[in-house]
This record gives sequence, C-alpha cells and structure tokens, in this order.
Amino acid sequence: MKQASNTLRRLDHVFAAVDHGSLRQAARALRVRESCVSRNIVAMEQALDMQLFDRDVHGVRLTEEGRAWTQLVRVHYEGLNDALAGGSRSDQDATTIRIGMCCQLGRAFVARLVKRFHHLHPDVGVAIEDVAQEHCLAAIRRRRLDIVFTHWLENAASCRSETFAQERLFVLLPRGHPLADRPALGWQDLAGASLLVPAASQLEVHVLKHFATNYAPAVQLCRASEATIILKVQLGLGVALAGEGFARTVAIDAVVWRPIEDHDSSCSIQAMWLESNPKRALLRLVGTARNIASAKPLEFGIGQRRARGSG
Repeated sequence: MKQASNTLRRLDHVFAAVDHGSLRQAARALRVRESCVSRNIVAMEQALDMQLFDRDVHGVRLTEEGRAWTQLVRVHYEGLNDALAGGSRSDQDATTIRIGMCCQLGRAFVARLVKRFHHLHPDVGVAIEDVAQEHCLAAIRRRRLDIVFTHWLENAASCRSETFAQERLFVLLPRGHPLADRPALGWQDLAGASLLVPAASQLEVHVLKHFATNYAPAVQLCRASEATIILKVQLGLGVALAGEGFARTVAIDAVVWRPIEDHDSSCSIQAMWLESNPKRALLRLVGTARNIASAKPLEFGIGQRRARGSG
C-alpha cells in the first residue's frame, strides 16, 4: 500500500512538472518544496530506467521518450484521480460549470453562450474566472475548471479542443493618432507603430508572427494588465489589439477603436475540456456552443465551427 502511495505521489509531481514546465511552479502548485518535486521525479526516472525531462535554466521539458510515456499513462492517472476524488465531490460541484477565460478575446461569444445555456438549463450554475495561459491545462486536468475559452492552446492528450468561432481584430488608437480618422486599417498601416502586448497574452501570437516577416512594428511586451495597457494607449505611448466583442462594447475616453480589414485579421475562439470529465452539464454547454456557432455564423464575426479532435 505504501509503495502504491509513493508511486501516485511521484506521478503527481511528474505531471505537475509537465503542466507547468517548471519545477518551481510545480512545487508552488503542489504546495511542497522544489527539492521534493525534483527528488520524486528522479525516483520515477530511476524506477522506469528512463529520462523523462531535459532540464535547463529555463525549466523542464519532456524528452521524446518522456512524452510518449506520459501520453500513454496520463489517461489512466487521471482516471484514478477521478475515482479517488469521486466520493468527495459535492452535489453543488456536480451542478456547476466552471469556465476559465484566458484572454479578453471571445468574451462576447461566451456571454451569449452563458445566457442561452442558463435559459435552457436554469438548474445548472455557471462560474467564470480568469486563468493564466500557462495554468490552463493544469486547471482542466485537475478539474478545477471544466472548460477554458481562449485564442490558442496546443492539443493535449486526454483533452478535446474545438474552434467555435472567428472574431475580427480591432486596433485601439489614441484619439489624436494620425490613423484615428480612418474607418478601417490594414496591417501595413501599423508598420513602425509601437504595439503594446501583454506579456502573458496569447491573443497576438499569430499577429506577431505575421509582423515579424512583413511589417516589423516595434513590439513592446508589457508586464501589465489590460487596464494598464489601455492607460498607456490613452497617454499616446502606443497602440493595442483586441477582439471585436470587446471593442464594440467598451467605450474608453481619449481613444478610438478601428477594425483591421486585411488578410489574417481575425482570431479563433477556441475551447478545451477534459474528455473524461463526467459532468453531463458540460456536454450540454458544449452542445449549446455548437448550436450557436452553426446557427448564426456571421454574428460576432463567427465562422463555421471546425473540430480539432482530441490530442
């Protein structure tokens, strides 16, 4: 029994390191010392006679062997955790859907989804919270969140991801900016502009790649919240990007929103959830999202849904 307990604890530490990419972050999530995480991972590697992780100053990443092994084991590990935790889950938890939002993109779609879902299933509660990009997978796999809406997440074993909609991008400009009087902008118009990008955001990933090979603006990564980014734009320190749903509903003094009308001018609204999550309400929520996406493909810039399947 003790040996089984030790193995499960080592698995906890291995998968925490996988999810966070850092022993320090894994230790913080598990509320143990970093040395404890390291020791248990080494013990697992010795038991398997396999190196699971490459380690460097930037953190840890799975080796090719380690990735194959974790993909094989993860479903069984999560199933065991679900079985062990099953008796402790409250009735309230079983009738509450916990939604994570990774960035401001897609919030108009989620608002419509929640309203429709509440109308169809008034007995199911919905809780919404922000979640950092690097914590999304861990929150889903540990069932702290049932589903996360974001712009981009890598396919992951035991999870399902699906793109429900496309949302146009808008640029936030100071009111006195030379481009502020134009009804719409192209990417080339922003060449040389100071683009303020939250360091933790994934909204601009494909946009930045596009800029890097074409127009090369002065991208400024900011360790700041959305509110602080907006303040910087108000002060004339740069411009920022946002989704149409946010731009259409948020009026801000001393700035203007202008749509991007160019190729690559929209971002996907994607959701990810754990396939083994037993909540029937989660399947109903996903079904409602699919119905919204297919019923009115033009609203909020929504395009046809495309499934990416499980990882």
